[in-house]
Amino acid sequence: MGLIKFVAMGSDEAEAFQKGGPDAYGMKPERRLSDGNGVPCRHCLRSVPEGKPYLILAYRPFPQTQPYAETGPIFLCAEACERAPDSDVMPELFRARTEWLLRGYGHDDRIVYGTGAVTPKQDICTRAHELFQRDDIAYLHMRSAQYNCYQVRIDRA
Repeated sequence: MGLIKFVAMGSDEAEAFQKGGPDAYGMKPERRLSDGNGVPCRHCLRSVPEGKPYLILAYRPFPQTQPYAETGPIFLCAEACERAPDSDVMPELFRARTEWLLRGYGHDDRIVYGTGAVTPKQDICTRAHELFQRDDIAYLHMRSAQYNCYQVRIDRA
């Protein structure tokens, strides 16, 4: 494995949502049927197939609330799915878009200013390696460049 790894949502967390557990706003996740287009599950890191149920929920990918702990909408398979393995290769799911927002967070789970940038997909791994040269960066988020929705965490390998 290389110097970075793409890390999907943990299985315990995904299973809690799939069983109707509350989202970041204390609400039950909404259930919908996929049209097969643009419904990326943050646990298996695959698109939810057409006709299959999925969840929409408010997600906060941080251990606690604080001013920089962004909360936003994500999709998740409504039925149990296998967690994507950690990998130094960008998951196929993210290769369809041309660019992503990459942002660094410190050991205190707060944005490290000067690290956020819309990045072409072919430069994500290179930019991640560059950011991890800094000691003040604990991890990265890859987010939608259009909507700022959380996609996946990137850690040092």
